[in-house]
Amino acid sequence: MLREFELRTRPIHPETRVALDRRWAELPEHVKTANQLLGRCAVGCEGTHGVFPKCNLTCSPCYHSADANKVRIDGNHTINGVTEQMEYLRRVRGPRAHAQLIGGEVSLLPAPDHAAALLAMRANGREPMSMTHGDFDYAYLLDLVLKESGELRFNRVSFAVHFDSLMRGRRGIPRPRTEAELNPFRANFAAMFVDLKRDHGVSSYLAHNMTVTPSNVDQVSEVTRAVLEMPFDMMSFQPAAFVGDDRRWQENFDEVTIDAVWREIEKGAGQKLPWQATQFGDPRCNRSTVVLRVDGLFTPLLDPDEPRDLVARDRLLDHFGGMIFGGTPKYILAVKIVRALSAHPGDIFPLIALARRITKRAGGTCRVINAARKARLQFKTFVVHNFMDAADVNPAWDLMEKGIASDDPKIREAQERLSACMYTMSHPETGRLLPACVQHSVLDPVENIGLRKLLPIIDMSPTVVSRPSDLSTAKSLPLTA
Repeated sequence: MLREFELRTRPIHPETRVALDRRWAELPEHVKTANQLLGRCAVGCEGTHGVFPKCNLTCSPCYHSADANKVRIDGNHTINGVTEQMEYLRRVRGPRAHAQLIGGEVSLLPAPDHAAALLAMRANGREPMSMTHGDFDYAYLLDLVLKESGELRFNRVSFAVHFDSLMRGRRGIPRPRTEAELNPFRANFAAMFVDLKRDHGVSSYLAHNMTVTPSNVDQVSEVTRAVLEMPFDMMSFQPAAFVGDDRRWQENFDEVTIDAVWREIEKGAGQKLPWQATQFGDPRCNRSTVVLRVDGLFTPLLDPDEPRDLVARDRLLDHFGGMIFGGTPKYILAVKIVRALSAHPGDIFPLIALARRITKRAGGTCRVINAARKARLQFKTFVVHNFMDAADVNPAWDLMEKGIASDDPKIREAQERLSACMYTMSHPETGRLLPACVQHSVLDPVENIGLRKLLPIIDMSPTVVSRPSDLSTAKSLPLTA
């Protein structure tokens, strides 16, 4: 019992340390920078694939392959696939990571199957986030978090919801013309989780996602301003890439750059949002910052132009990187922190000084306290994920599999970005972890052809029920063609 307690309260789990060191060693030299978080405090994000590819909205663009909607929803297949992928991630990536339950539309899964998939992820040390278009009702959310007996399945849930005017088929607004028209739907989605907290004490983490193309890039600032007044914790924007179903490519996506999107976010926030102090993977792929919002003023937790902030960052990464906070009992976490600070007492005063600088940048102690009393003290995260075109990923990956570095500058850039990818898909059948861009550009088309045979959609008839919402784990259709 004492040995187990010592291990649980160790600041950094030994398996986490091994996984982080391996991750750092695998990174290409060009991203082994002082601000790099991969391999120092995180192994990166993870996602599922091939477990429920079907969606009931049509979007232009969409990263799903042309065959994705020709595969039926099946609870057993989803749960088995998620379990296998998460077990492999647990073995090779350590005891804790953030993972997305992603594929097609997660709310097409019957709520018990959705819940079972989340439990399988948590059983393997993953902090799951359900990816959705958000077009479901409060009753579905209750069915997800509550057992039939009324007891709680979860005391906390995470959802990433995708809203943009490029999506077609949403109830109440099947063909939105502007982003502003979707604001009531964004607000209603977030309100369900406020109600969930009020009614059942279930807390939540909400991310708002938006695809950006030339047709809506000038509306990013407006969306930023609107969503900041809603109870979302993260705002994530993805410039569209030429990947997935080419029938839905209707614009020149190359016109939208990661810099252009970030400028629009800052315009919506009304101030600069420095991001250079930390980095996940390649800066051509990802950009993010965490800020403290105090009465509408955004204060970065780390100022890249403040040397003392960077010294504190380096101390945190060197001595505390890899410490697991999420899902840890408070008494265990308290002992972890005490042990960590006892091992590095010289970090105490620099960290206190960092907290003072953050408070000062936020307007001072009184302003922070008053904002907290008025419930106007919030942490917000801004993110841009810049995916690559399939036409670049395919040849880049083919050469990487052969151990060849391309002489073509554009393909070489794709190879560099793939080798530093922070978003990983698990393939236990081959014993590999692959970048998400490889999954969507190279593997999804082939995988979904196979799933069409494994899980064919059955024709409707008076005696056959094929609606996904009527398939339960207990009555799931056979997994053979």
